[in-house]
Amino acid sequence: SQQVRGMATLKMISIRLKSVKNIQKITQSMKMVSAAKYTKAERELKLARPYGIGAQEFYKKAEVKDEEGEKGQLIIAVSSDRGLCGAVHSSIGRIVKTDIAANPNTKVVIVGDKVRNILQRLYAKNIAMVVTEVGRKPAVFGDAALVAQSIINSGIEFSKGKILFNAFRTVVSFRTTEMPLYSQNAVANASKLPVYDSLDSDVIQSYTEFSLASLLFYSMKENATSEQSSRMTAMDNASKNAGEMIDKLTMTFNRTRQAVITRELIEIITGAAALETKN
Repeated sequence: SQQVRGMATLKMISIRLKSVKNIQKITQSMKMVSAAKYTKAERELKLARPYGIGAQEFYKKAEVKDEEGEKGQLIIAVSSDRGLCGAVHSSIGRIVKTDIAANPNTKVVIVGDKVRNILQRLYAKNIAMVVTEVGRKPAVFGDAALVAQSIINSGIEFSKGKILFNAFRTVVSFRTTEMPLYSQNAVANASKLPVYDSLDSDVIQSYTEFSLASLLFYSMKENATSEQSSRMTAMDNASKNAGEMIDKLTMTFNRTRQAVITRELIEIITGAAALETKN
């Protein structure tokens, strides 16, 4: 009975060890893929930053302020459909939950499926729109333009708005950031807007739409770079943890095997000694 239990334990440890080694191979492969994608995302981010910085500077120079009234708040939460990247998605979901609790009259436009999963159970009525199929391929300006056009066509009215995303800092860190978002009426009522010539209603509308697409494109690029760097770090840590687990399981396997062998030798010697005594 003891021998059977020992062999069963060895088999279980062997299966577990093989499973952990396979997991380590997967995490190491994912780390290498994320490293390649991160390099490309960081290079594209440098080209995309002028879009977001330029739109924000215009709002600052024209002194655009939130529209007065109680039309509610609009939050555009930028994430993706893919996980295994640390707290990239949960940090955005946590801030959105706090904002909805403070202002129940909040509509959320979600870019990416992960934040939708975080908010759907408690705040499904606050979700105005969800954009999926994000994160599988690098975002281009056309994708941001389609999202911006969908938001505009939905007719969501708001007096205060912002875009939530993860701003890339270093390979191992990011910062959850928010950018102010203004409606067309808020831009038209800006105090220093008359400084710019030839700004009729059509021009203001065109620029509002273009600035929304630019800010979305910039935030999607920042978030994608943060996601890839965070996934690369997470997979590296997972590979190290798997390596430590493999060492412990190997040691446990060797000790268990040695115990089984020792017990079998003791039984053989004891049986041989018993036969000699009987003879």
